Amino acid sequence: MDSVRENFLTLFRVGYFKKAPGTWGSFFGLLLGIPILYFSAFSLLLLAALIGIIAIKQIDIYEENTKIHDAKHIVIDEVVGIFIAMSIAQFSIPSIILSFIFFRLYDIYKPSVIGKIDSNVNGGLGVVGDDVLAGFFAGITSLIFISLFKIISYYYL
Repeated sequence: MDSVRENFLTLFRVGYFKKAPGTWGSFFGLLLGIPILYFSAFSLLLLAALIGIIAIKQIDIYEENTKIHDAKHIVIDEVVGIFIAMSIAQFSIPSIILSFIFFRLYDIYKPSVIGKIDSNVNGGLGVVGDDVLAGFFAGITSLIFISLFKIISYYYL
């Protein structure tokens, strides 16, 4: 794998961390996304789309060359997913933390359609697609939790 592609797909080698590369990729993605989210959630969402489109193509090339599907050291898909979650949940410390937690839960356990995409869609689209959905569901779940907390604290605290 050439060094530019490798650095992109592994988020500058974060994907080679021995323990929990997906979680580390998500965490570093979160850190990269916070300054962008501070200025514009829509910009973060557009960046997620751009990175996602490039990632799909680059993962297709990687998989064709290596014959390995969804290699653990490829973590750019986690960056796309966490960017989507953060852009939906908006900018606040609690929503960013919840976005990270829910994204990791959805990405690890792959409930419902997330798991179907992960197991039934080949190539880069399958690798990135499940993280896109996990990010979407994580963002929505974070929004719901924050909204419920605001309602409960308004009426009961």
